[in-house]
Amino acid sequence: MKKWIVAIVAAAALPLAAHSAEIKIGFQKGSGLLSMIKAQGSMEKALVGHQIKWIEFPAGPQMLEALNAGSIDFGSTGAPPPVFAQAGGVDLLYVGAEPAPVNSEAIFVPKDSPLRSVAALKGKRVAFQKGSGSHFLLASALNKAGLKMADIVPVYLSPSDARAAFVSGSIDAWVVWDPYFASAQKAYQVRVLADYTGLPLANGFYLASRRFAQQSPQLVATLLEQVSASGQWANAHPKETGASLAQLTGLPADIVATWLARSRFGATPVTPEIVANQQRVADLFYEQKLIPKQVNIASRVWVWQPRPAVRPD
Repeated sequence: MKKWIVAIVAAAALPLAAHSAEIKIGFQKGSGLLSMIKAQGSMEKALVGHQIKWIEFPAGPQMLEALNAGSIDFGSTGAPPPVFAQAGGVDLLYVGAEPAPVNSEAIFVPKDSPLRSVAALKGKRVAFQKGSGSHFLLASALNKAGLKMADIVPVYLSPSDARAAFVSGSIDAWVVWDPYFASAQKAYQVRVLADYTGLPLANGFYLASRRFAQQSPQLVATLLEQVSASGQWANAHPKETGASLAQLTGLPADIVATWLARSRFGATPVTPEIVANQQRVADLFYEQKLIPKQVNIASRVWVWQPRPAVRPD
């Protein structure tokens, strides 16, 4: 990441250096802004005097299990993982939000599959990561088609295991996010049955444990400011961002380009509109008996008031 991004937050972070602490950040390898920030070392420069410990997870649900156990303080996931975590008693806070995806996650089938609509998935084996953004996309698409999760045969698999099942033909459909989706499109010329077009949107989120947010609110703000500045730079520099992601993931440049063309990076405060989006996610999961109790999103929002970022000369 370019030097000016670090400069935006470094000055604000200087008072933190007197209170050195370890900050444990969860990330998904090659699957988001935090993985790029880790590779570039800009968080360490913004939080001089603090030790940053990066911990990798295969998906959001596993990350929030770690948040609950105190193994991480801060991380990012799609919309569903924190809903499942809330319902399971995890004391988390929504501290920031990412732009909602539209085309970067999809339900798809092999190119020669006879299935041509979401309604046709009734009784079929559909693979996805339980509690992930894909879980909500599938539930929403089925709901629009007049079906429920109980009308399909859910196959709970991590993206890597789902890919193997897709190739072997042991599942009928796969629901997954980029870059796995873009990779499958390139390798198998899949047929997309649905993405978020015409469905309720679901934001990604930056999350923190309540303990961390209450004890270190300035640290949380600085983390978010660094993510926001890095995201703005990534959006404005797709070529450099693509090169970074290609190096991190080992994916071909054309797959990374497809992924970036339908993604937006960054962090914003959790607005009332975003809270309403997330409450719809939670309500749908409760209506379909996917979580044991209703959850209230607004009660878990941490108010972040970004400081103005002025680019130095």
